[in-house]
Amino acid sequence: MAFTFFFRDLHVLELIVRHAIPILASRSYARVWDAGCAMGQEPYSLCILLAESMGRFAFNNLRILASDLDDCNLFGPIIAAGVYPWEEVERMPPGILEKYFEPDEKPGHFRVKDTIRGRITFQKHDLLSLQEIGQGLSLIVCKNVLLHLQAAERVEVIRMFHRALTPGGYFAVEQTQDMPVEFRSLFERVVPDGRLYRKVEGSGCGS
Repeated sequence: MAFTFFFRDLHVLELIVRHAIPILASRSYARVWDAGCAMGQEPYSLCILLAESMGRFAFNNLRILASDLDDCNLFGPIIAAGVYPWEEVERMPPGILEKYFEPDEKPGHFRVKDTIRGRITFQKHDLLSLQEIGQGLSLIVCKNVLLHLQAAERVEVIRMFHRALTPGGYFAVEQTQDMPVEFRSLFERVVPDGRLYRKVEGSGCGS
């Protein structure tokens, strides 16, 4: 299992938060999908950044659904517990560890506080099922997953993400992933220094 840590690719996460805040804050029930969440460090990092940037009322309306294939049936319990070793939290931005984590009873481990854990739920999900987890999502994050798919599979998965997003919703992928030509008119790139896209209003790409 690949080693990871909190706030990995921080620049990209900050870009996502900066641009997605308006649509998230404007909705009475804002939903985010982190597809390919592994052990939970990424959705928790994203949630913490949103907590830092959104007002309390808007943040209370936020729900992040973290999903992964999870063949080992480990991710769900680990994400629910929110307990991680020092090696995975030591790269925190200043003040974040003290504000959003507390020492766990297991020495050298830290637990994500309830204010953050309560925003995130885990669902076992295979992207190649091509079944979206919901409709009207404001933001989908799928980093370090699409590069493992065949080109035709990648197109179908992105088509599924497009269906799931609300008009004007945001879609973030890994820095190495270009948008397939089939979607150039359906997503607009938001920033030059990150792979963050916005679903074009009124666009549709079928089933």
